[in-house]
Amino acid sequence: MKDRIFRFIAIGLVAGGLAGCQSASTIDTALTSAFQTNGQGSLAERKIVAGQKQFAAGNYGLAEKNFRLAVEATPANGTAWLGLAAAYDQLGRFDLADRAYTQLLKLEGPKASVLNNQGFSYILRGDMKKARKVLADARALAPDNAIIEGNWKLAAG
Repeated sequence: MKDRIFRFIAIGLVAGGLAGCQSASTIDTALTSAFQTNGQGSLAERKIVAGQKQFAAGNYGLAEKNFRLAVEATPANGTAWLGLAAAYDQLGRFDLADRAYTQLLKLEGPKASVLNNQGFSYILRGDMKKARKVLADARALAPDNAIIEGNWKLAAG
């Protein structure tokens, strides 16, 4: 069950809100193609890719470090903020996760992928009431998204 929960958030983070579950090899392919840098990408892009790989491997401290460096390099990068918030969630640093989600919502608005991860953050904290509220908004924006639906089921108990 715990692996399934982490897969929901990891897939949402890596795939940027794609609907449906994917295999680990598909995630690796998405990571590779999402920022095809061949060593030539910006610092932020390289740090995002490194952060995504570390997150998918369960190395949340290293993921946090890479996403934080990406945010510092490009403060308007929503992908970096989303990764940073998710890494903070996995580290149990919900105070910092909340700050990252606040910044992300200012940058990108209430997108389904952002609300999904924020709702999952509340699940991790055990606050199912807040989780259901945020995930209801995510479901309204992306009613056919299997990741959001899976998190909804977790929050509904």
